[in-house]
Amino acid sequence: MAKKRYALVGTGGRSAMYIEAVTKTFKDRAELVAICDSNQSRMNYYNNVFLKKTCDNHPDVPTYKAIDFDRMIAETKPEVVIVTSMDRTHHKYTCRAMELGCDVISEKPMTIDVEKCQQIIDTQKRTGRKLTVTFNYRYAPRNSKVKEVLQSGVVGEINSVHFEWLLDTSHGADYFRRWHRNKANSGGLMVHKATHHFDLVNWWLNSEPVTVFAMGDLKFYGKINAEKRGITEFYSRARNNPIAAKDPFALHISPDDETMMGLYYNAEAEDGYYRDQSVFGDGIDIEDNMGVMVRYRNNAVMTYCLCAHCPWEGYRIVFNGTRGRLEFNVVERSFVDADEKEDFSTFGMRELAEDRSKLQPEIIFQPHWGKPQVIEYECDSLAGHGGGDEKLLRNIFIGVDEDPLGLAADYHDGAKSILTGIAANIAMKTGQPVDVTKLIHW
Repeated sequence: MAKKRYALVGTGGRSAMYIEAVTKTFKDRAELVAICDSNQSRMNYYNNVFLKKTCDNHPDVPTYKAIDFDRMIAETKPEVVIVTSMDRTHHKYTCRAMELGCDVISEKPMTIDVEKCQQIIDTQKRTGRKLTVTFNYRYAPRNSKVKEVLQSGVVGEINSVHFEWLLDTSHGADYFRRWHRNKANSGGLMVHKATHHFDLVNWWLNSEPVTVFAMGDLKFYGKINAEKRGITEFYSRARNNPIAAKDPFALHISPDDETMMGLYYNAEAEDGYYRDQSVFGDGIDIEDNMGVMVRYRNNAVMTYCLCAHCPWEGYRIVFNGTRGRLEFNVVERSFVDADEKEDFSTFGMRELAEDRSKLQPEIIFQPHWGKPQVIEYECDSLAGHGGGDEKLLRNIFIGVDEDPLGLAADYHDGAKSILTGIAANIAMKTGQPVDVTKLIHW
């Protein structure tokens, strides 16, 4: 079997999963022909450290600066380009790759605003290339089980959904240390993070958003909020800062952490990007508390809230149907220890072992006339994103003969998921509900 040729653009932490998949897990059918980034030091880390240690001493992969993207395609002739760059650049590489004859695998979110979304849709229609968006949460067994239950009709027609997502003071805070803290880069948490959640609801309901209204503010992070709570000492970044040494929200990178040193500390001289910015600094323009109301094409209504400074991490979802109620409760981490040295390079791939008994999510169905029923399923809570990463990668690089739950997501799904968040951003800015159907043209 001839190996499929892949190139990857964007070498932040998320790219490691794809590089390992191509060069190690699926090396019998895939070949990584090029790596592209604006920062040479990050690309060097993957060649000099990651490929050697994690990927069985894989040979160096040719590297190209972002400005040479077209030359990379011409010289290495990839069949597929994997886009894991900063969110605001997804459209740039996705569209150009399709124009140059490549299929594309894009990390979520597909892009961050209406104009870029329309550009991707128009380019796909013009070129006919395949665009896959990687929604790993669909593949987690717990989420797939919910889809299976809803699809069976046991809950009846779904009239309303309540969805609460909690990010804790470790994971949630991390979005306010890095480039995600600026909406121009990430679309805010309504797009960057909630695209996962909105995609799940679209998929679970087999529907799409029609009307969106939202409210949200920066209420906890940021300098002004810290001052209101009596904090008087501030810093811009944690590295070598005595004030940060006393801050449980600060990110301290150990010199022994090859990943964080290689991707960030040793790379910052090239582009001035600091991975360890203070969550209580100036310049943050994304929200940390948000509430959204959505009406779907099938007339179901969802209330959704996202909080990014909770003491535990997980989510709670309720589906109210014509035959009963389905409840879904997931605890991904039950507490944050301020003294724990968190490894952010592997967040989502491990949980606290002593709390494992608490991490098995509950799926409960209660019919209108009858006792609650616990729905059993196989779950690996310690695997990446609840087991979703591994299944997603297998689907992408090997494929499946049957997909009864519709796990695979294309650009239609990518657009529909971000349109809820994009509309929410518009609503928060204007104070008016947004007609999603008028945002783009298919």
